Amino acid sequence: MTKDQSKKLSPELIRHISALKKEPKWMLEKRLTAYELYQKTTLPTWGPDLSGLDFENMSYFTAPGSKETTSWDEVPSEIRETFEKLGIPEAEKHALSGAGAQYDSGVVYHHLKESLKAQGVIFENMDTALEKYPEMVKEYFMTTCVPAHDHKFTMLHAALWSGGTFIYVPHGVKVELPLQAYFRMNKEASAQFEHTLIIADEGSEVSYIEGCSAPSYTRSSLHAGCVELFVKKGAKMKYISVENWSKNTYNLNTKRALVFEDAEIQWINGNMGGAVTMLYPSSVLLGKRAKSDSLSIVLAASGQIQDTGAKAVHVASDTVSTIRSKSISTKGGTAVYRGLVRVLPKTENARSSVSCDSLILDNESSADTYPSIKDESQTADISHEARVGRLGDDELFYIKSRGFSEENAVRLAVGGFIEPIVKALPLEYAVEMNKLIEMSV
Repeated sequence: MTKDQSKKLSPELIRHISALKKEPKWMLEKRLTAYELYQKTTLPTWGPDLSGLDFENMSYFTAPGSKETTSWDEVPSEIRETFEKLGIPEAEKHALSGAGAQYDSGVVYHHLKESLKAQGVIFENMDTALEKYPEMVKEYFMTTCVPAHDHKFTMLHAALWSGGTFIYVPHGVKVELPLQAYFRMNKEASAQFEHTLIIADEGSEVSYIEGCSAPSYTRSSLHAGCVELFVKKGAKMKYISVENWSKNTYNLNTKRALVFEDAEIQWINGNMGGAVTMLYPSSVLLGKRAKSDSLSIVLAASGQIQDTGAKAVHVASDTVSTIRSKSISTKGGTAVYRGLVRVLPKTENARSSVSCDSLILDNESSADTYPSIKDESQTADISHEARVGRLGDDELFYIKSRGFSEENAVRLAVGGFIEPIVKALPLEYAVEMNKLIEMSV
């Protein structure tokens, strides 16, 4: 297939991707059905303007030119150097149970500790998982958690997905150190559609860290990944994501968790890059006493619209959800919180707490909140608070009176504002986030 053909979204491109990956017939059929739905569906009419996306001149599939390996030494030097600058190989040595790395549309590295393999833990890229565990993938892939027909960009994702992460943790197994994957989109005017599917079986525990980035180009790129999490009875899962896409990238990601009886999901999200971000990690609390905790920080700087939030749907009784969101707007950036808490009928004693804090650093920037609460029960306990404020002269004067310059006073005030988020992140991501925020403010 030529470069020009890779830019044309068509059934031929989809068949080419599927044939290249030697996929089973059912996956090709799923891709083609999703493509047909995509063709019939219009762009969202709510939220940020997406007209800057150039769908006609975008590369929808970019192979990395390298086969997957379990040794960093075997990764081509120009690709390996990119991940070394990001600190991924070094972090794997002392703080991770396993790591994966994707470059454009293909995974170039994947490795899991032998001790976890012996316990039955599966940690593969999605393409390999489809080859090795087709029935398991067929059961969970874009069926009940994020159906392919969910919205226009899940349809596009289902048609073109490539790479990503597959994790299965068996009954009762506890993965002590996190598993991590890093996704790098390196080609100009390209699209990335990695798929993350994690299944924590009954009584198991796992933490997963996902990092994303791209260099800056002049033409728009698209990131439309998908994350599906299954947290079975009594299991605990922590999902950590730090996304730092370039300011020409439209980040239209879909993330959702199904949480069963006595299970817990914890979302920790940091969003700092991208031209436009639309991202609302969602928890569907299906079993009694299921819990969801969502903690996020957003930085909207010059030329950025960060339209983010979280969702919690209480299906079962005695379920608990917490949503805490913090945003910083600076240099003309726009931060929007858009969230949903829904309690279904016949759901008893559900509890939910939502807190949104927005900090505006100048007169050119803005912040808005659009919370939605739909309580269809009679016994739910739901609280919501939202605060939007500017960094005022009084606060700066107080800090400056302690001997700090105005620049350092702003950084100290912002540092205190984001502290709860930074404390929850792994060290290398906390350092990266602090550096990025310091550069922006």
